[in-house]
Amino acid sequence: MELKDLLSEPRATSTRPLAVFALLNLGVIESLASGVLSASDALRVFFHADNCLFVRNHLRDKLADKIMSHGVQLSDLFTVLPAEEAHRQLHHELATMRALCLKLLDDKRLVA
Repeated sequence: MELKDLLSEPRATSTRPLAVFALLNLGVIESLASGVLSASDALRVFFHADNCLFVRNHLRDKLADKIMSHGVQLSDLFTVLPAEEAHRQLHHELATMRALCLKLLDDKRLVA
């Protein structure tokens, strides 16, 4: 999934790409929480370097960048932590990411 293909808009001032970004992330977060996606799958299909660079260079939003940073680190949890602790930390990270997405949606709704 390439964010540049989904979120590129000719109008730079539009808040729509950030709202769509937040909604896409909420779907990925739900897929992770339910076990449909593994952390390594999410890294491969969504939280990869091209999408991180797109968020940083084109969306230019601190919350969006922070969401991507959390997503990139999810698979590392299973490398450095015992399985039970990694699952617990995964759910904590997902809750943090969910809250950031909701804040991003709320902030953009107030501006729109």
